[in-house]
Amino acid sequence: MSDTRWLVMLCSSRLFFGFIFMAFSSAAPLLLVDWNLTASQVGMINAGWHLGYMASLVSAGLLSNQWGAKKTFLRMSWAACLSAGFFAFFANNFSSALALYSLTGLCSGGSYTTGLTLISERFKPKDRGTAMGWFLAASSIGYALFLFTGGALMSAAGWRASFWLAALGPMVGLAIAVKVLSDSENIVRTHPTNRRLEALKSVMRNKPAMLAIWAYTFHSWELLALWAWLPAYFAAAAANQNSIATAAGIGSALAGLTFLTNAIGSIAGGHMSDTFGRRRVMLLMTGTSIGFSFLFGWLFTMPLWLLTLAAILYNMAALGDSSVYSSALSELVPAEDLSIAYALRATLGFGLGALSPLALGFALDLASLETGTRGMVAWGLAWSVLGLGALPGLWAISRMKDGLRLTHSSHPL
Repeated sequence: MSDTRWLVMLCSSRLFFGFIFMAFSSAAPLLLVDWNLTASQVGMINAGWHLGYMASLVSAGLLSNQWGAKKTFLRMSWAACLSAGFFAFFANNFSSALALYSLTGLCSGGSYTTGLTLISERFKPKDRGTAMGWFLAASSIGYALFLFTGGALMSAAGWRASFWLAALGPMVGLAIAVKVLSDSENIVRTHPTNRRLEALKSVMRNKPAMLAIWAYTFHSWELLALWAWLPAYFAAAAANQNSIATAAGIGSALAGLTFLTNAIGSIAGGHMSDTFGRRRVMLLMTGTSIGFSFLFGWLFTMPLWLLTLAAILYNMAALGDSSVYSSALSELVPAEDLSIAYALRATLGFGLGALSPLALGFALDLASLETGTRGMVAWGLAWSVLGLGALPGLWAISRMKDGLRLTHSSHPL
Protein backbone atom coordinates (compact mmCIF):
# COMPACT_ATOMS: atom_id res chain seq x y z
CA MET A 1 0.00 0.00 0.00
CA SER A 2 1.36 3.44 -0.92
CA ASP A 3 2.10 5.94 1.82
CA THR A 4 -0.58 8.28 0.49
CA ARG A 5 -3.32 5.66 0.50
CA TRP A 6 -2.20 4.42 3.92
CA LEU A 7 -2.42 7.95 5.35
CA VAL A 8 -5.82 8.62 3.77
CA MET A 9 -7.26 5.46 5.29
CA LEU A 10 -5.71 6.08 8.71
CA CYS A 11 -7.12 9.62 8.65
CA SER A 12 -10.53 8.25 7.65
CA SER A 13 -10.46 5.95 10.64
CA ARG A 14 -9.57 8.83 12.95
CA LEU A 15 -12.40 10.90 11.42
CA PHE A 16 -15.06 8.43 12.56
CA PHE A 17 -13.52 7.98 16.01
CA GLY A 18 -14.04 11.73 16.37
CA PHE A 19 -17.85 11.37 16.44
CA ILE A 20 -18.04 10.52 20.13
CA PHE A 21 -15.85 13.52 21.07
CA MET A 22 -18.64 15.99 20.35
CA ALA A 23 -21.63 13.92 21.51
CA PHE A 24 -22.23 15.74 24.78
CA SER A 25 -21.12 19.22 23.71
CA SER A 26 -23.53 19.30 20.78
CA ALA A 27 -26.46 18.25 22.99
CA ALA A 28 -25.55 20.51 25.94
CA PRO A 29 -28.01 23.32 25.00
CA LEU A 30 -30.92 20.85 25.23
CA LEU A 31 -29.56 18.99 28.25
CA LEU A 32 -29.21 22.24 30.20
CA VAL A 33 -33.02 22.29 30.08
CA ASP A 34 -34.00 18.59 29.96
CA TRP A 35 -31.63 17.57 32.77
CA ASN A 36 -31.84 20.93 34.60
CA LEU A 37 -28.05 21.36 34.49
CA THR A 38 -25.96 24.37 35.50
CA ALA A 39 -23.07 25.60 33.37
CA SER A 40 -20.71 24.24 36.03
CA GLN A 41 -22.26 20.77 35.72
CA VAL A 42 -21.86 20.91 31.94
CA GLY A 43 -18.22 21.79 32.56
CA MET A 44 -17.86 18.90 35.01
CA ILE A 45 -19.13 16.35 32.47
CA ASN A 46 -16.73 17.69 29.86
CA ALA A 47 -13.94 17.68 32.44
CA GLY A 48 -14.74 14.04 33.25
CA TRP A 49 -14.43 13.17 29.57
CA HIS A 50 -11.07 14.90 29.27
CA LEU A 51 -9.66 13.41 32.47
CA GLY A 52 -10.67 9.96 31.24
CA TYR A 53 -9.18 10.75 27.85
CA MET A 54 -5.95 11.87 29.51
CA ALA A 55 -5.69 8.55 31.35
CA SER A 56 -6.42 6.78 28.07
CA LEU A 57 -3.58 8.59 26.30
CA VAL A 58 -1.15 7.74 29.09
CA SER A 59 -2.26 4.11 28.99
CA ALA A 60 -1.87 4.05 25.21
CA GLY A 61 1.68 5.36 25.51
CA LEU A 62 2.64 2.77 28.09
CA LEU A 63 0.88 -0.11 26.35
CA SER A 64 2.58 0.78 23.06
CA ASN A 65 5.87 -0.17 24.67
CA GLN A 66 4.49 -3.63 25.47
CA TRP A 67 2.26 -4.33 22.49
CA GLY A 68 3.47 -1.93 19.80
CA ALA A 69 1.53 1.05 18.41
CA LYS A 70 -0.47 -1.02 15.90
CA LYS A 71 -1.83 -3.57 18.38
CA THR A 72 -2.50 -0.87 20.97
CA PHE A 73 -4.46 1.15 18.40
CA LEU A 74 -6.67 -1.80 17.49
CA ARG A 75 -7.20 -3.23 20.97
CA MET A 76 -8.10 0.09 22.55
CA SER A 77 -10.43 0.85 19.65
CA TRP A 78 -12.59 -2.10 20.65
CA ALA A 79 -12.97 -0.58 24.11
CA ALA A 80 -13.89 2.77 22.53
CA CYS A 81 -16.74 1.14 20.61
CA LEU A 82 -18.19 -0.56 23.70
CA SER A 83 -17.99 2.47 25.99
CA ALA A 84 -19.54 4.77 23.37
CA GLY A 85 -22.48 2.38 23.14
CA PHE A 86 -22.98 2.37 26.92
CA PHE A 87 -23.03 6.16 27.00
CA ALA A 88 -25.45 6.45 24.08
CA PHE A 89 -28.00 4.05 25.56
CA PHE A 90 -27.81 4.66 29.32
CA ALA A 91 -26.89 8.32 30.01
CA ASN A 92 -30.05 10.04 31.27
CA ASN A 93 -29.05 12.60 33.94
CA PHE A 94 -26.06 14.45 35.37
CA SER A 95 -24.63 11.60 37.46
CA SER A 96 -25.01 8.88 34.81
CA ALA A 97 -23.63 11.15 32.08
CA LEU A 98 -20.66 12.12 34.26
CA ALA A 99 -19.82 8.47 34.94
CA LEU A 100 -20.45 7.09 31.46
CA TYR A 101 -18.89 9.95 29.48
CA SER A 102 -15.82 9.77 31.72
CA LEU A 103 -15.65 6.03 30.99
CA THR A 104 -15.97 6.73 27.27
CA GLY A 105 -13.08 9.20 27.47
CA LEU A 106 -11.06 6.58 29.34
CA CYS A 107 -11.45 4.22 26.39
CA SER A 108 -11.08 6.65 23.50
CA GLY A 109 -7.40 7.69 23.40
CA GLY A 110 -6.03 4.64 21.65
CA SER A 111 -6.51 6.11 18.19
CA TYR A 112 -4.61 9.33 18.91
CA THR A 113 -1.07 8.97 20.29
CA THR A 114 -0.68 5.55 18.71
CA GLY A 115 -1.74 7.06 15.39
CA LEU A 116 0.92 9.75 15.76
CA THR A 117 3.48 7.06 16.57
CA LEU A 118 2.49 5.06 13.50
CA ILE A 119 2.90 8.16 11.33
CA SER A 120 6.27 8.90 12.96
CA GLU A 121 7.39 5.35 12.15
CA ARG A 122 6.32 5.56 8.51
CA PHE A 123 7.20 9.12 7.43
CA LYS A 124 10.53 10.93 7.31
CA PRO A 125 10.96 14.20 9.29
CA LYS A 126 10.68 16.39 6.19
CA ASP A 127 7.15 15.07 5.55
CA ARG A 128 6.08 14.33 9.11
CA GLY A 129 4.57 17.71 9.98
CA THR A 130 2.32 17.62 6.93
CA ALA A 131 1.28 14.00 7.58
CA MET A 132 0.46 14.74 11.21
CA GLY A 133 -1.40 17.85 10.10
CA TRP A 134 -3.66 15.72 7.91
CA PHE A 135 -4.17 13.26 10.77
CA LEU A 136 -5.27 16.00 13.16
CA ALA A 137 -7.34 17.62 10.42
CA ALA A 138 -9.22 14.33 10.09
CA SER A 139 -10.28 14.70 13.72
CA SER A 140 -11.66 18.17 13.01
CA ILE A 141 -13.51 16.92 9.95
CA GLY A 142 -14.97 14.13 12.08
CA TYR A 143 -16.13 16.63 14.69
CA ALA A 144 -17.66 18.76 11.95
CA LEU A 145 -19.38 15.84 10.22
CA PHE A 146 -20.94 14.74 13.49
CA LEU A 147 -22.03 18.26 14.44
CA PHE A 148 -23.76 18.69 11.06
CA THR A 149 -25.46 15.30 11.00
CA GLY A 150 -25.94 14.94 14.75
CA GLY A 151 -27.32 18.47 15.03
CA ALA A 152 -29.87 17.84 12.29
CA LEU A 153 -30.80 14.50 13.84
CA MET A 154 -31.09 16.10 17.27
CA SER A 155 -33.47 18.79 16.00
CA ALA A 156 -35.64 16.16 14.32
CA ALA A 157 -35.51 13.23 16.76
CA GLY A 158 -33.98 14.50 20.00
CA TRP A 159 -30.61 14.28 21.71
CA ARG A 160 -30.78 10.50 22.27
CA ALA A 161 -30.75 9.87 18.53
CA SER A 162 -27.63 12.00 18.17
CA PHE A 163 -25.98 9.94 20.93
CA TRP A 164 -26.68 6.77 18.93
CA LEU A 165 -25.09 8.31 15.86
CA ALA A 166 -22.05 9.25 17.95
CA ALA A 167 -21.69 5.62 19.07
CA LEU A 168 -21.80 4.40 15.46
CA GLY A 169 -18.72 6.43 14.53
CA PRO A 170 -16.11 4.39 16.47
CA MET A 171 -17.49 1.17 14.97
CA VAL A 172 -16.88 2.48 11.45
CA GLY A 173 -13.46 3.81 12.50
CA LEU A 174 -12.45 0.41 13.85
CA ALA A 175 -13.49 -1.36 10.65
CA ILE A 176 -11.33 1.00 8.58
CA ALA A 177 -8.38 0.67 11.02
CA VAL A 178 -8.42 -3.13 10.79
CA LYS A 179 -8.13 -2.82 7.00
CA VAL A 180 -5.44 -0.12 6.80
CA LEU A 181 -3.18 -1.62 9.45
CA SER A 182 -3.40 -5.17 8.15
CA ASP A 183 -0.10 -4.84 6.26
CA SER A 184 1.62 -2.44 8.69
CA GLU A 185 4.47 -3.71 10.81
CA ASN A 186 3.90 -3.77 14.55
CA ILE A 187 7.11 -2.32 16.00
CA VAL A 188 7.64 -3.10 19.68
CA ARG A 189 10.19 -1.10 21.62
CA THR A 190 9.86 -2.85 24.94
CA HIS A 191 10.98 -0.84 27.92
CA PRO A 192 11.58 -2.72 31.18
CA THR A 193 10.08 -0.89 34.15
CA ASN A 194 13.42 0.65 35.09
CA ARG A 195 14.01 1.63 31.43
CA ARG A 196 10.64 3.42 31.35
CA LEU A 197 11.66 5.39 34.40
CA GLU A 198 14.97 6.24 32.78
CA ALA A 199 13.17 7.25 29.59
CA LEU A 200 10.87 9.52 31.60
CA LYS A 201 13.85 11.07 33.37
CA SER A 202 15.58 11.53 30.03
CA VAL A 203 12.58 13.37 28.59
CA MET A 204 12.24 15.56 31.67
CA ARG A 205 15.94 16.50 31.47
CA ASN A 206 15.53 17.35 27.79
CA LYS A 207 14.90 21.10 28.03
CA PRO A 208 13.80 21.69 24.40
CA ALA A 209 11.39 18.74 24.62
CA MET A 210 9.94 19.96 27.91
CA LEU A 211 9.42 23.45 26.48
CA ALA A 212 7.45 21.87 23.64
CA ILE A 213 5.46 19.82 26.15
CA TRP A 214 4.69 22.87 28.32
CA ALA A 215 3.68 24.90 25.27
CA TYR A 216 1.30 22.09 24.31
CA THR A 217 -0.05 21.93 27.86
CA PHE A 218 -1.20 25.56 27.91
CA HIS A 219 -2.40 25.23 24.32
CA SER A 220 -4.65 22.39 25.55
CA TRP A 221 -6.18 24.64 28.22
CA GLU A 222 -7.50 26.89 25.48
CA LEU A 223 -8.39 24.31 22.85
CA LEU A 224 -10.33 21.80 24.96
CA ALA A 225 -12.68 24.40 26.42
CA LEU A 226 -13.18 25.94 22.98
CA TRP A 227 -14.34 22.59 21.64
CA ALA A 228 -16.50 21.88 24.69
CA TRP A 229 -18.37 25.20 24.79
CA LEU A 230 -18.59 26.44 21.20
CA PRO A 231 -21.91 24.68 20.32
CA ALA A 232 -23.57 25.97 23.50
CA TYR A 233 -22.24 29.49 22.87
CA PHE A 234 -23.64 29.54 19.34
CA ALA A 235 -26.95 28.13 20.58
CA ALA A 236 -27.20 30.82 23.26
CA ALA A 237 -26.50 33.51 20.67
CA ALA A 238 -29.23 32.07 18.40
CA ALA A 239 -31.77 31.49 21.19
CA ASN A 240 -33.25 35.00 21.15
CA GLN A 241 -34.92 34.41 17.80
CA ASN A 242 -35.45 30.62 17.84
CA SER A 243 -36.84 27.82 19.98
CA ILE A 244 -34.39 25.90 22.17
CA ALA A 245 -34.42 22.87 19.85
CA THR A 246 -33.87 25.01 16.76
CA ALA A 247 -31.16 27.06 18.48
CA ALA A 248 -29.38 23.86 19.53
CA GLY A 249 -29.42 22.64 15.93
CA ILE A 250 -28.13 26.01 14.69
CA GLY A 251 -25.40 25.99 17.34
CA SER A 252 -24.32 22.50 16.37
CA ALA A 253 -24.30 23.33 12.65
CA LEU A 254 -22.33 26.55 13.07
CA ALA A 255 -19.81 24.87 15.36
CA GLY A 256 -19.52 22.11 12.76
CA LEU A 257 -18.77 24.67 10.07
CA THR A 258 -15.90 26.10 12.13
CA PHE A 259 -14.49 22.63 12.82
CA LEU A 260 -14.62 21.85 9.11
CA THR A 261 -12.63 24.95 8.23
CA ASN A 262 -10.14 24.56 11.07
CA ALA A 263 -8.97 21.39 9.34
CA ILE A 264 -7.38 23.86 6.91
CA GLY A 265 -5.52 25.39 9.85
CA SER A 266 -4.19 22.03 10.95
CA ILE A 267 -2.95 21.11 7.47
CA ALA A 268 -1.57 24.59 6.80
CA GLY A 269 0.14 24.72 10.19
CA GLY A 270 1.89 21.40 9.61
CA HIS A 271 2.98 22.40 6.10
CA MET A 272 4.14 25.85 7.21
CA SER A 273 6.18 24.33 10.03
CA ASP A 274 7.94 22.02 7.54
CA THR A 275 8.78 25.09 5.45
CA PHE A 276 9.39 27.95 7.91
CA GLY A 277 10.26 26.15 11.15
CA ARG A 278 8.23 24.88 14.08
CA ARG A 279 8.78 27.77 16.49
CA ARG A 280 7.68 30.56 14.14
CA VAL A 281 4.41 28.80 13.37
CA MET A 282 3.80 28.07 17.06
CA LEU A 283 4.24 31.76 17.94
CA LEU A 284 1.96 32.93 15.11
CA MET A 285 -0.87 30.48 15.83
CA THR A 286 -0.70 30.69 19.62
CA GLY A 287 -0.58 34.49 19.71
CA THR A 288 -3.56 34.70 17.35
CA SER A 289 -5.70 32.20 19.26
CA ILE A 290 -5.00 33.91 22.61
CA GLY A 291 -6.10 37.22 21.10
CA PHE A 292 -9.38 35.62 20.03
CA SER A 293 -9.91 34.12 23.50
CA PHE A 294 -9.93 37.61 24.98
CA LEU A 295 -12.22 38.93 22.22
CA PHE A 296 -14.62 36.13 21.37
CA GLY A 297 -17.08 36.26 24.27
CA TRP A 298 -17.61 40.00 23.84
CA LEU A 299 -18.97 39.37 20.33
CA PHE A 300 -22.03 37.58 21.79
CA THR A 301 -24.57 40.13 20.52
CA MET A 302 -23.05 40.43 17.06
CA PRO A 303 -24.84 38.96 14.00
CA LEU A 304 -24.41 35.20 13.69
CA TRP A 305 -22.47 35.51 10.43
CA LEU A 306 -19.87 37.71 12.12
CA LEU A 307 -19.71 35.42 15.15
CA THR A 308 -19.20 32.44 12.82
CA LEU A 309 -16.41 34.19 10.93
CA ALA A 310 -14.64 34.99 14.21
CA ALA A 311 -15.05 31.37 15.36
CA ILE A 312 -13.58 30.08 12.09
CA LEU A 313 -10.46 32.22 12.51
CA TYR A 314 -10.27 31.36 16.22
CA ASN A 315 -10.49 27.63 15.56
CA MET A 316 -7.99 27.72 12.71
CA ALA A 317 -5.45 29.45 14.92
CA ALA A 318 -6.11 27.31 17.99
CA LEU A 319 -5.71 24.05 16.06
CA GLY A 320 -3.12 25.27 13.55
CA ASP A 321 -0.18 24.48 15.81
CA SER A 322 -1.40 21.13 17.18
CA SER A 323 0.43 19.06 14.58
CA VAL A 324 3.49 21.28 15.03
CA TYR A 325 3.82 20.32 18.69
CA SER A 326 3.64 16.63 17.76
CA SER A 327 6.21 17.01 14.98
CA ALA A 328 8.59 19.05 17.12
CA LEU A 329 8.45 16.50 19.95
CA SER A 330 9.16 13.62 17.57
CA GLU A 331 12.35 15.43 16.49
CA LEU A 332 13.51 16.42 19.97
CA VAL A 333 13.20 12.98 21.57
CA PRO A 334 14.90 9.70 20.55
CA ALA A 335 12.53 7.29 18.84
CA GLU A 336 12.75 4.74 21.68
CA ASP A 337 11.53 7.39 24.16
CA LEU A 338 8.84 8.97 22.00
CA SER A 339 5.88 7.05 23.41
CA ILE A 340 6.94 8.06 26.93
CA ALA A 341 7.23 11.68 25.81
CA TYR A 342 3.73 11.56 24.28
CA ALA A 343 2.40 10.00 27.49
CA LEU A 344 3.92 12.78 29.60
CA ARG A 345 2.56 15.39 27.22
CA ALA A 346 -0.89 13.81 27.38
CA THR A 347 -0.82 13.77 31.18
CA LEU A 348 0.08 17.43 31.47
CA GLY A 349 -1.91 18.69 28.47
CA PHE A 350 -5.16 16.88 29.06
CA GLY A 351 -4.77 17.11 32.84
CA LEU A 352 -4.74 20.90 32.69
CA GLY A 353 -7.04 21.05 29.66
CA ALA A 354 -9.68 18.95 31.46
CA LEU A 355 -10.08 21.74 33.99
CA SER A 356 -10.68 24.50 31.45
CA PRO A 357 -14.28 23.57 30.46
CA LEU A 358 -15.11 23.50 34.16
CA ALA A 359 -13.34 26.84 34.71
CA LEU A 360 -15.27 28.44 31.85
CA GLY A 361 -18.56 27.02 33.14
CA PHE A 362 -17.86 28.20 36.69
CA ALA A 363 -16.91 31.67 35.43
CA LEU A 364 -20.07 31.78 33.33
CA ASP A 365 -22.28 30.85 36.30
CA LEU A 366 -20.54 33.36 38.56
CA ALA A 367 -20.64 36.21 36.02
CA SER A 368 -24.28 35.44 35.20
CA LEU A 369 -25.16 35.59 38.90
CA GLU A 370 -23.38 38.91 39.31
CA THR A 371 -24.86 40.54 36.19
CA GLY A 372 -28.30 38.93 36.46
CA THR A 373 -28.19 37.50 32.94
CA ARG A 374 -26.15 35.11 30.82
CA GLY A 375 -25.36 37.79 28.28
CA MET A 376 -22.39 39.49 26.66
CA VAL A 377 -20.57 40.42 29.87
CA ALA A 378 -20.91 36.92 31.33
CA TRP A 379 -19.71 35.24 28.13
CA GLY A 380 -16.95 37.82 27.61
CA LEU A 381 -15.49 37.23 31.07
CA ALA A 382 -15.88 33.45 30.75
CA TRP A 383 -14.00 33.18 27.43
CA SER A 384 -11.26 35.48 28.76
CA VAL A 385 -10.41 32.78 31.29
CA LEU A 386 -9.07 30.74 28.36
CA GLY A 387 -6.78 33.53 27.19
CA LEU A 388 -5.33 34.01 30.66
CA GLY A 389 -4.62 30.29 31.03
CA ALA A 390 -2.95 30.05 27.62
CA LEU A 391 -0.53 32.96 28.09
CA PRO A 392 2.29 30.88 29.69
CA GLY A 393 2.42 28.88 26.46
CA LEU A 394 3.77 31.92 24.63
CA TRP A 395 6.60 32.15 27.16
CA ALA A 396 7.51 28.48 26.62
CA ILE A 397 7.58 28.92 22.85
CA SER A 398 9.69 32.07 23.12
CA ARG A 399 12.32 30.05 24.99
CA MET A 400 12.65 27.57 22.16
CA LYS A 401 15.27 27.93 19.45
CA ASP A 402 14.57 29.17 15.94
CA GLY A 403 15.08 26.68 13.17
CA LEU A 404 13.26 23.67 14.61
CA ARG A 405 13.54 21.03 12.92
CA LEU A 406 16.16 19.75 15.37
CA THR A 407 17.33 16.21 15.68
CA HIS A 408 17.35 14.56 19.08
CA SER A 409 21.13 14.72 19.14
CA SER A 410 21.13 18.52 18.96
CA HIS A 411 19.42 20.10 21.94
CA PRO A 412 21.26 23.24 22.94
CA LEU A 413 19.31 26.28 24.01
